[in-house]
Amino acid sequence: MPGDGTATQAAGDPLVAALARAVGDDQVLVDDDLRRGYEVDWLGRRLGACRAVVRPASVAEVATVLAACAGAGVPVVPQGGNTGLVGGGIPRGGEVVLSTRRLVGVGPVDRLAGQVAVAAGTTLAAVAEAAAAAGFEVPLDLTARDSATVGGMVATDAGGTRVLRHGSMRTNLAGVEAVLADGTVVRRMGGLAKDNAGYHLPSLVCGSEGTLAVVTEVLLHLVPAARARVTAVVGTTSLEASLALVAALRRAVPELDAAEIVFADGVRLVAELLGVASPLRTAPPCELLVEAASDREDAGDLVARLAGVVDDHDPGAETALAEDPEARRHLWAVRERHSELVGLLGLPHKLDVSLPLGELAAFEADVRAALARGLPGCVPVLFGHLGDGGMHVNVAVPRRTGTAPGHGALAGRGLDPGGGDVADVVFPVVAAHGGSISAEHGVGTDKVRWLSLARGPGEIDAMRRVKDALDPGYVLNPGVVLPHRPRA
Repeated sequence: MPGDGTATQAAGDPLVAALARAVGDDQVLVDDDLRRGYEVDWLGRRLGACRAVVRPASVAEVATVLAACAGAGVPVVPQGGNTGLVGGGIPRGGEVVLSTRRLVGVGPVDRLAGQVAVAAGTTLAAVAEAAAAAGFEVPLDLTARDSATVGGMVATDAGGTRVLRHGSMRTNLAGVEAVLADGTVVRRMGGLAKDNAGYHLPSLVCGSEGTLAVVTEVLLHLVPAARARVTAVVGTTSLEASLALVAALRRAVPELDAAEIVFADGVRLVAELLGVASPLRTAPPCELLVEAASDREDAGDLVARLAGVVDDHDPGAETALAEDPEARRHLWAVRERHSELVGLLGLPHKLDVSLPLGELAAFEADVRAALARGLPGCVPVLFGHLGDGGMHVNVAVPRRTGTAPGHGALAGRGLDPGGGDVADVVFPVVAAHGGSISAEHGVGTDKVRWLSLARGPGEIDAMRRVKDALDPGYVLNPGVVLPHRPRA
């Protein structure tokens, strides 16, 4: 009805009227209050403004929406679960937000191929539940599994905790359906293991952060469900010692699924601020969490090999080990709650970077020293993935007097939406150690000005040419990944 905050309230806007015809009046939001949840990021650090939020429920509706926006010359910001951390899904000023939250559904599991078709707005947790019912697992996992959508994970080439064994989203992508900026639908969902007839468009779309196409459906590889899992937390003397132990475990335990590192300062803060205590009593400098999955129902052999490697590496290391799901969740809790800390300690800045494994220990020491020099009073919280070299550098910067956590403090925070001084301090250290400024969160808008630290001039020029070819009007997510430069 008129005045309800949907498209009828902006009936004088021709584009809004066209969007309402495409998806239904009640799925085009123009009211400030209804749009607000789509205009603020997960951390409450970025607050944008959009012309409207449109919520299509099919690939045909997505195609019509994009064609209408392209025809009107209005840019579009695709948005999934809005769990991004680099500004890639937040409007910058006057765009249409295209939400994929109504594109939901999980198809039947193809047990022969070990694949499943999933609508882009479906959460990772929902896919995992459907896979489990068929005796399979999704080979990726994230802490944000209950809200992160599969389409968003494709757009950012998400990684998570199981990259060590199964790779990132790109590795596990068997097919994609997506819509280009002009409304053209491209579909490659056959799932063929061998098909080299031309360019591999799923790989091109994966990691493009909504700048080349809007993902509407994906075909995912699955893996047989493990019949036994073993999780262990091992106290180690240093990051170097942890890396050496992981290297030994990878040789002796090929079933190793995850290898995660946390440090004593973060473990202490998780206990103090979140009430989650470490399973270890000795408060070692580092805690290494490892998990292995076996297709054997009896985990005895797996336990013996894990314990044997740890004993050989450091006979005195304190270790907590668990097999049943509840006990394993307890061991994971300290690691997973690390991501919450910086929001409790100050203004939250979350950077994800990757380093060569041989540089990881030196980077940890150097970045802590650089932050102490460059941002006195900040609190760094580091944790990461030792199997793939990914390191999360979360940094809490002291708040100004009178500000507090939450969206209500946005106006008074005076934040640099791009991470400001924190990235200026951290990224040069990453580059000095041969790393990448983005391991899994993407570039978004936050990291655009540092892209040259991770990609050479020829690579950036090639990326620009691809963007120019597929989206000549710069309709899709302008300013994300590459500096905004509309074609004449």
